[in-house]
Amino acid sequence: MPWKETCAMKERIEFVMEKKLGEADMTVLCRKYGISRPVGYKWLERYELDGIEGLQDHSRAPKHHPYAVPEEREKAILEVRRRYRYWGPKKIRAYLQRQDPDQKWPASSTIGAILKRHGLTVPRKRKRRCTPSTKPLTQSPSPNTVWCADFKGWFRTQDGCRCDPLTLVDHYSRYLLRCQLLPQTGYEWTRALLEAAFCEFGLPHVIRTDNGAPFATHGIAGLSKLSVWWLRLGIRPERITPGKPQENGVQERLHLTLKQETATPPRGTWRAQQRCMDRFRQQYNEERPHEALAQQVPAFLYTPSLRTYPDRLPEPEYPRHMLVRRVQKRGEFYWKHGGVFLGEALAKQTIGLEPMDERYYRVYFITEPLGIFDSNTFKMLSPVELAKLKRRWLQGGKV
Repeated sequence: MPWKETCAMKERIEFVMEKKLGEADMTVLCRKYGISRPVGYKWLERYELDGIEGLQDHSRAPKHHPYAVPEEREKAILEVRRRYRYWGPKKIRAYLQRQDPDQKWPASSTIGAILKRHGLTVPRKRKRRCTPSTKPLTQSPSPNTVWCADFKGWFRTQDGCRCDPLTLVDHYSRYLLRCQLLPQTGYEWTRALLEAAFCEFGLPHVIRTDNGAPFATHGIAGLSKLSVWWLRLGIRPERITPGKPQENGVQERLHLTLKQETATPPRGTWRAQQRCMDRFRQQYNEERPHEALAQQVPAFLYTPSLRTYPDRLPEPEYPRHMLVRRVQKRGEFYWKHGGVFLGEALAKQTIGLEPMDERYYRVYFITEPLGIFDSNTFKMLSPVELAKLKRRWLQGGKV
């Protein structure tokens, strides 16, 4: 014999029908169905008001929310989000507080819930994060201590023109100093843009880049024409570890926002794309709150450097105990009657040689160590030869 199937709705209908027929007392009927008298009267009342539909379970959510966000504030939140499509709840809240500080704006989590309810959020894919590098990088306790420079990945405008955006940002304040399209990523165009930035904002102490051209080469000490120019200006080039873009995370995050705001989709022409990037730069510096700055805008924290761009490039100076040599246009300097190749990046520059003993010399370009020169072989030591020399010196008690 099969089991009898039943459900709460069926039980309620049978309970009401039996009561309406008047075949049983209320107390007996409630005992039969395993409910209390108040519950029995509740279902009878609902049936009288709404019929069979009234016997359905009702939502237990409160009909009135005393702490609900007023409609006008919710509209203001949605308006900011529609104007700035890629701003999150924290930036929206900071922006609204700055615009209307007397108003009591909801928490960031509440703003996030409002955006989600209106379908204005896209959940991010979870990414595996690399372990941060232990290599010490220069700290930036004030503006112009460290600038970060990099080319965002190239793309084409709708008319087919190639765009190579170069961004230059102050690490401390996140102030976007330059966001410029260049025809090429070579030395001449990059130097011209950086020179204009130096004239407007002064000189930083350090410029941090990746290991690509034109910032670095495979030559000695990784120097390029651009980094040689920086050293003569008193700017130290700082390169991140290859394959570790998170060491320049400030700029990587900037490039994501730049792509979302200006290149998704690209504009119709080169000039239209540059105008879009100019608007983005103004908004990024003066309107967009930054979480790393306690929701302040970069323009609030940035001040130009006191180190002005010189009218004439200063010549390198070395201590008296160093030997000074001139690098020829082919990248070599002369030692006795032989040539020692360093690299074309140092062409027409002067270097300093610091004696270590009668045979070996440390070679410097201004303050940048280039390696160790062997005066017997007329060669710069390779990494393998240098490691052997260090082991020999350690065994002999000489470092």
